[in-house]
Amino acid sequence: MAREQFKSRLGFILISAGCAIGLGNVWRFPYIVGEYGGAAFIVLYLIFLILLGLPIMVMEFSVGRASRKSVARAFDVLEPKGTHWHKFKWVGIVGFYLLMMFYTTVAGWMLSYIPKMAMTDFGALASSAATVGESGASGASQFEGMFSSMLADPIQMVIWMLVACAISLLVCSLGLQKGVERVTKVMMVCLLALMFILAVRACTLDGAGAGIVFYLLPDFGKLFSSWGAFGEAVFAALGQAFFTLSVGIGSMEIFGSYIDKKYSLAGEAVRIAGLDTFVAIVTGLIIFPACFAFGVSPDSGPGLVFITLPAVFDQMWMGNLWATLFFIFMGFAAISTVIAVFEGILSFWMDQWNMSRKRAVVFNLILIPVLSLPCALGFNIWSGVEIPAIGNIQAIEDFIFSNNILVMGAIVFVMFCTTKLGWGWDNFLAEANEGQGLKFPKCLYLWLRVGVPILILVVLVMGWIPYIQVWIGG
Repeated sequence: MAREQFKSRLGFILISAGCAIGLGNVWRFPYIVGEYGGAAFIVLYLIFLILLGLPIMVMEFSVGRASRKSVARAFDVLEPKGTHWHKFKWVGIVGFYLLMMFYTTVAGWMLSYIPKMAMTDFGALASSAATVGESGASGASQFEGMFSSMLADPIQMVIWMLVACAISLLVCSLGLQKGVERVTKVMMVCLLALMFILAVRACTLDGAGAGIVFYLLPDFGKLFSSWGAFGEAVFAALGQAFFTLSVGIGSMEIFGSYIDKKYSLAGEAVRIAGLDTFVAIVTGLIIFPACFAFGVSPDSGPGLVFITLPAVFDQMWMGNLWATLFFIFMGFAAISTVIAVFEGILSFWMDQWNMSRKRAVVFNLILIPVLSLPCALGFNIWSGVEIPAIGNIQAIEDFIFSNNILVMGAIVFVMFCTTKLGWGWDNFLAEANEGQGLKFPKCLYLWLRVGVPILILVVLVMGWIPYIQVWIGG
């Protein structure tokens, strides 16, 4: 079966960026930045993005392009005879399904808020808030009920999860060029245009200046106020930089398998990471100036988007328009990630079992929604299913994926590309540097061979410590 390829370089960059951007940047990034004090945290995040995230992204691209396979067969093609790197494929596909299981649910939330915001009478809510003397911050409670009622309604949760699955599988069923590439290019361009409009609007609000200062002017004094505060911020920044690029399970590797050898892979990784970071930064320029303009706390946590921001839009001129546009943009970002995850799953089935794309879609049309049900029902019918210190079903799935599978997978890719027992440093460099553009520095060998694995292991250990302390009663 002939290997599908991207029609254009732009398609490769935008689709890869769409996978990397995802919900981690437009949903998680703003509230993490808010919790850890703003600009100083962003500096740490950017440092770790360059030191850790970029090299591993280049490695995934290289393994994919050299093998012309998904994670299902890439290691089989490249590994030395008699080694067992190929067994990682089963960890990879479990990671894909785990990510999909809670991303489809959160993507459903984003999609559900498009009609909710379009049909909400913001003028009436604003008048009601003024009557009882509520501020912009306290007015957010009016939207807390909307979000809570959605979570508590199993029918609504399942329906919107199914909508997210249906849209994404429909796009993937059309093929790489006619479906995934064509639709994602349009979605990403619209996303960037909407973000620019919303950022300009937010930054020109009265009182937005304080939010811009909080977001862009580092205050390292607060960061270094105590070792505990600094250590917590450092590891949070390291985790965000690591997970934002979706490296570690072959998410980027699959797109590398679709690209030709005209351009070097380090340059492509820099462009994708740059676009990924741009989206994260601009998302903050939408949220933080508006938060400060209306007296909303920037450290409101995961509810910053679903509860707090609608209250901000409630006090803006043409609130319905801005709120609807914002959640259209959030829906685009969410669906682009889900499409990328689905493409990884479908490619695995096609490579591992020599299936056609249509047949792989048919199997997963049933399997994916069924596997997504526990997360959708974990906020209502199965809300009692929890693990101490971790939380409900969605939190459990996120913990297994983010705190463990991604971390272990990143170590696998690093060791595979730097050791003689794996593909090896010379083979990796030759593949990464083939074509025009930025070359991967040879001088980074020691850092990748020793420094990166140590750094990743530190993240893994630090990720487990709080949970172990709770479980042993420490």
